[in-house]
Amino acid sequence: MLTYRPRLKRLRLLALLAVTTTIGTAVVVAEPPSAAAGALPATIPLTFKNSSGRSEQVYVYNLGTDLATGRQGWADAGGTFHPWPAGGSVPVPAPDAAIAGPANGQSMTIRLPKFSGRIYFSYGQKLVFKLATGGLVQPAVQNPSDPNRNILFNWSEYTLNDSGLWINSTQVDMMSVPYAVGLKRPDGSVASTGRLKPGGYRGFFDALRGQPGGWAGLVQTRSDGTVLRALAPGHGIEAGALPPGIMDDYINRVWTKYATSTLTVTPFANQPSVKYYGRVSGGVMNFSDGSGTRVTSFQKPDSDSVFGCYKRLDAPNDQVRGPISRTLCAGFNRSTLLTNPNQPDTSSAGFYRDTVTNHYARKIHAQMVDGKAYGFAFDDVGAHESLVHDAAPQQAYVTLDPLD
Repeated sequence: MLTYRPRLKRLRLLALLAVTTTIGTAVVVAEPPSAAAGALPATIPLTFKNSSGRSEQVYVYNLGTDLATGRQGWADAGGTFHPWPAGGSVPVPAPDAAIAGPANGQSMTIRLPKFSGRIYFSYGQKLVFKLATGGLVQPAVQNPSDPNRNILFNWSEYTLNDSGLWINSTQVDMMSVPYAVGLKRPDGSVASTGRLKPGGYRGFFDALRGQPGGWAGLVQTRSDGTVLRALAPGHGIEAGALPPGIMDDYINRVWTKYATSTLTVTPFANQPSVKYYGRVSGGVMNFSDGSGTRVTSFQKPDSDSVFGCYKRLDAPNDQVRGPISRTLCAGFNRSTLLTNPNQPDTSSAGFYRDTVTNHYARKIHAQMVDGKAYGFAFDDVGAHESLVHDAAPQQAYVTLDPLD
């Protein structure tokens, strides 16, 4: 069984996309404030534009959870929800949920229902989805036997409810074919994010291949020479493509520093008086509140815990451990814990400066037009994530960009 990695993201509903084999993410956060029932129409349009420059047929999928019922399933091009049938102890093929996408240079419009899920898109081949007794089995391409391993594909994530639309691009699990997301606001203006700089796609892969220390191993290429993706470093460790101790030197230095000094975490930007104080003792980082009461403790994490923001950096959806953990996770991935004892450090000027850092996330951010991305699970700490939101969206957009 491959690893199931929970992840926290602000302003998103619980997206129970899968409970068995997944590519690695489940969204767990506080629900946005509710608006009055019926504040938005039952569906909104999403324009899907193909500017990829590629000739293959594109297939589009809208998979996730129907927010009215909590049932998992898929939506067709008209926005009608279809629940998944029962799966089996041996996974069985899921119904074909593919929507034929537009040719290069063309656009199409589908309808998004009130849903929390993913919009997958693949080039040249349909994706393989199966149903187990626990739910949908999604692609897990860090597994060399996964049937989607040699398919060029990617996905966006979104939640649409009566409080509005949240839609983002993501590289938390892999960096693959480029795309941008956006939405139209009631005043007609368009907000977008996720777009790479010209030449940024190849620039990212060239930079990753040139990074010493084994980072080139994250790149997966098809037998015909097509670059399919770069695995996120946690999945790279799982697949044996990245050394498992690649972050150990930095982790050790952090643990040494805070054995003799204090790490101050102020996890809520709107609650500056809420602070927690961390000190390492006996190999454990203990956090106390202002009264000196211990509130939570962390064993020294390994590299996988850092990259996945789980295991020894688990972040439950609570008001104490989860917020502290996400702050630690961001500090480790951005390598700011040694340079700033007051976390979170939200200024990107100091990110990724140590030689031991999450070079995968660093190189993704460097190639983004607006500098924003989801290079790891808590990239939203300090608002560095590639997310757009509006309470009354008129339309959504996904644009497939060139692989240059």
